[in-house]
Amino acid sequence: MSVPPGVAGAALPVPAYGRDTLAELLPAAARSLGVTTGPGPGPGLDLPPAERVCLLLVDGMGERALQERSGHVPALRRWRADGGHRVLTAGFPTTTATSMGLLGTGLPPGSHGLVGYEVLDPDRDALLNQLQWDGPVDPRRWQPHTTVFQQVAAAGVPVTRVAPPHFDGSGLTEAALRGGRFVGTPERLEARVDAAVAAVRAAPRGLTYVYWGRLDHTGHGDGVGSWQWGEELARVDAAVAELTRRLPRGTLLLVTADHGMVDVQAPQRLDLAHEPGLREGVRHVGGEPRAVQLYTEPGAAQAVARAWASRLEGVARVLTRAEAVAAGWFGPVEEQVAGRIGDVLAVMTGPTAVVDSARARPQVLRLIGQHGALTDDERLVPLFTALL
Repeated sequence: MSVPPGVAGAALPVPAYGRDTLAELLPAAARSLGVTTGPGPGPGLDLPPAERVCLLLVDGMGERALQERSGHVPALRRWRADGGHRVLTAGFPTTTATSMGLLGTGLPPGSHGLVGYEVLDPDRDALLNQLQWDGPVDPRRWQPHTTVFQQVAAAGVPVTRVAPPHFDGSGLTEAALRGGRFVGTPERLEARVDAAVAAVRAAPRGLTYVYWGRLDHTGHGDGVGSWQWGEELARVDAAVAELTRRLPRGTLLLVTADHGMVDVQAPQRLDLAHEPGLREGVRHVGGEPRAVQLYTEPGAAQAVARAWASRLEGVARVLTRAEAVAAGWFGPVEEQVAGRIGDVLAVMTGPTAVVDSARARPQVLRLIGQHGALTDDERLVPLFTALL
C-alpha cells in the first residue's frame, strides 16, 4: 500500500444528529404537509408549507464533488444562486444503508440500527449485508421504529415511493423506507421523472419520494473524478429541470443525496490477504473499505486496536466501540443495536481503503469510488429546495 501522509489519530467531525443531518429532512417535509412526526433527534429543518412535496434522492451526489462539477449542473447552479441551497451531513458511516435509515426514520444510527454496509447479526454471529439483505433477518424486527412514511400515511396524506422494481419489499426498503404506495419503474431517468410527476398530480396533497442510483454506480465504477460521472451528473440536472417544469405549482421540490465519495486507486489500498498480522484476534471483518468494523475474539479488542493503529498510522483513526459510542458517532445507541457495531473501528482519514482480495469478488475490488468515512467529500450532501 502506498498512501499519501495523513494525520495519526486525527480528530474526525462527529455528525451533529438533530442539526442539519439527513435525519431532519423527512420530518421537515412532513411538517410542510401539516403532519408532526416523532420521536426525532431535534427541531430539525425549516421548510415552507406546501400541499405537495416531491423529494428526489440522488445516490452518491456529494456536495464537494457537485461544487467541483458546477459546469455540469446549470439548473442546480441557478437554485444555488437563488438561495435554494444548504448543506446537510450524512451520519456515520457515510454509506447508503445508514443514510437511508436516517432519512426514513428520522433517527440516528444508534437508534435505527442500520450501522454500516456489512454488520454483525449477534444472534447468528454472522455478517449481514444491509444492501443485499443476504441473511434470514426480519427487517421489521431489525429496525422496529415507525418510519416517517408510515406516520405521514397514517395521518391521511398519500405517500408514494418511486424506485427500481426490485426495491419493493427488499430488506433495506422494509427496514428504512416502508410505508405508503410503491411504484417501480425501469432504470431510465425519464421513466422515474414520469412516474414522479404522475404520483404528485394524482392527489391534491401528498408526499412523493424518488430514488436515482446511477450516479453512485458510475462513481464506484469509473470514479467521481471521471468524465462518465460528470455526464451522469448532467443527466441528473436535466431531470431536475424537467421536474421543475412539469410538477404542479405549489409543489415543494427537494433534491438531496445520501453520501459523497472519494476516488481510491489500487496502490492506495491495503489488502488484508497480504496482512496476516491484522487478522489476529479478528472473527469478522465488516463495515466498508473506508470505515472498517472489526468483530474480535473475546478479550482481543485492545490488542486488535493497537495492531491496526500501528499499521494504519497516518491514514486512519482507529478506536474501540466504546470510544466511538462515547464520542457520539452513532448518536444514542439502543441496547439491541450495540452488538451490531464493530468492537474496533478503523476510519480512513486520507485517500485509502482496506480490501480483502481473498474474500471480495473481483468486480468489487475494481471499484474506484469509495465512501464510508467522515471526510467532507463523503459526509457533506446538498439540499436544494424550491417551492414551485
